[in-house]
Amino acid sequence: MQQNRERTIIRTSVLGILANIALAVFKATVGFLSNSIAIILDAVNNLTDALSSVVTIIGMKLASKPADKQHPFGHGRSEYISALVISIIIMYAGLTALIESVKKFFEPSTPDYKPVTLIVVGMAIVVKISLGLFVKSTGKRVNSDSLVASGKDALMDSVIAASTLVAAAVFLIFGISLEAYLGVIISIAIIKAGYETLQETLSKILGERIDANMAHAIKKTVLTIDPEIRGAYDLVLNNYGPDKHLGSIHIEVPDTWTADKIDSVTRKITSEIYHKHNVSMTAVGVYSVNTKHNSAAEIRSNVSKIVHEHKDIIQMHGFYINEIEKIMRFDLVVSFDSPNMKTMYNHVLDDVREAYPDYDIQAQFDFDVSD
Repeated sequence: MQQNRERTIIRTSVLGILANIALAVFKATVGFLSNSIAIILDAVNNLTDALSSVVTIIGMKLASKPADKQHPFGHGRSEYISALVISIIIMYAGLTALIESVKKFFEPSTPDYKPVTLIVVGMAIVVKISLGLFVKSTGKRVNSDSLVASGKDALMDSVIAASTLVAAAVFLIFGISLEAYLGVIISIAIIKAGYETLQETLSKILGERIDANMAHAIKKTVLTIDPEIRGAYDLVLNNYGPDKHLGSIHIEVPDTWTADKIDSVTRKITSEIYHKHNVSMTAVGVYSVNTKHNSAAEIRSNVSKIVHEHKDIIQMHGFYINEIEKIMRFDLVVSFDSPNMKTMYNHVLDDVREAYPDYDIQAQFDFDVSD
């Protein structure tokens, strides 16, 4: 499956390289013959697209390297780095184009559009739309940020090419040259596209929230493993490249379970999650649920009411009471919307301690990391 993905990304990137080089040659020729800065800048943009495809291939090759001692989780994040490089290339191309376009305000030149110019630009629009849609859809299908970014850039190029066609029509009909203005607009559009790609890539490198549907699906799988599992919480997934996740989760189980039972169930959870969701679970933690003290359920309900009187508390879980040692344990998930998360946590703790002064309250501070 991984080999098929790699071949698909490389084939698509090679197609992008060949198409963009061909378009760059045609546009550059037409741009110089017609003295059109807009078409010349569009040709330069095609060359940056070809370079982006080369970077995509390099990133794919680096990402496919097997794990080693220095990188035990593999090299999958190399794809994000390649997407980062592509965004910088796009922004650089846009900045260069902007400088050249501004110069045209001070050194204006009259374009000389010919029918062949309009034909080449029109063909370029059709090619770019087709290439953009194909590359973007392929990128989504194989979960490649680099291909998706290249596809978006190609679609942006088709808009730019269409604008040059409009500028040519305006000049031929009204005799007004929009070259310098159009060059600035094109440049800003290129820079904007590069910046948006940069933001998306950096977000993935920094670590994003787990997709809600994926989180719900994994927890649902866990709850089907054994009917005595009372809940699944604290799902954490670490992204080591497209479709490469390592994770951990906590489950609530009866305090009567033996070590053998826990070992058997947690191993089954790990296996099921891997086969159904392609996620490698590095740890399955366990919360014990009271089954021997009738008062535990009532106390849990009361504490839950106290906790959820505070709107910034999203969840309480892992509740357990040790009646012999008078210890009460639970976890609190505090919302990121809270003005001061730590203060909120301490405030809730104080309220619970006031209601149950005889207990040693051991509450874990949890972040809202998954739905």
